[in-house]
Amino acid sequence: MLIADGWYSLATYFRTGGPVMVPLLLVSLTMWLLIAERALVLRRLSVHTFSGPAALKCIHEKQLPESQDGGAVGVLILCFLDRCSGDPNLDRNILDELVLSLNRSLTKYLPLIGVLAAIAPLLGLLGTVTGMMSTFDVMSLFGTGDAKGMAGGISEALVTTQTGLIVAIPGLYMKNFLERRAQALRRQLTVTGFYLRRHLQEAPC
Repeated sequence: MLIADGWYSLATYFRTGGPVMVPLLLVSLTMWLLIAERALVLRRLSVHTFSGPAALKCIHEKQLPESQDGGAVGVLILCFLDRCSGDPNLDRNILDELVLSLNRSLTKYLPLIGVLAAIAPLLGLLGTVTGMMSTFDVMSLFGTGDAKGMAGGISEALVTTQTGLIVAIPGLYMKNFLERRAQALRRQLTVTGFYLRRHLQEAPC
């Protein structure tokens, strides 16, 4: 019974918001799917950490420890072992390319999440405009005597504005949170990459 009442209330809420609620719903679903994907990926890459000497040891042994098969640096090591040539100069270039590629992959979808979060309040504003237009249409036909018709347009304006902000605020927060996680991993990869680059000349893989 409670579930049915909840669905009815939600359906009523969306009907009140008018046609703009459909793109708002699509924006929200897309944004949160991307947020969930990025959160899972960044969490997996943050599981294990390697110091520079530990990473260099793994390269010389040509494998990761069995207990540590994940993490951003672990991915860097595995990719490097798959492509290393034994030539120190070429290997340094390979390492630089891998660090840049992995750093770019960490921020994948984050700009799109920010765009979707910014679009939501604009869609809410569009709903505000359409709602007020409906209200003025009722007023032009019936004056101020049709309170129910006027209330429908005002409700549409307020509901869409509210929904746009509800979608945008947590979306922007999560985008900034994920960016901080990605930046921390990028710093870790960059520092480890510099360490490995410096020592590959002395002890090639």
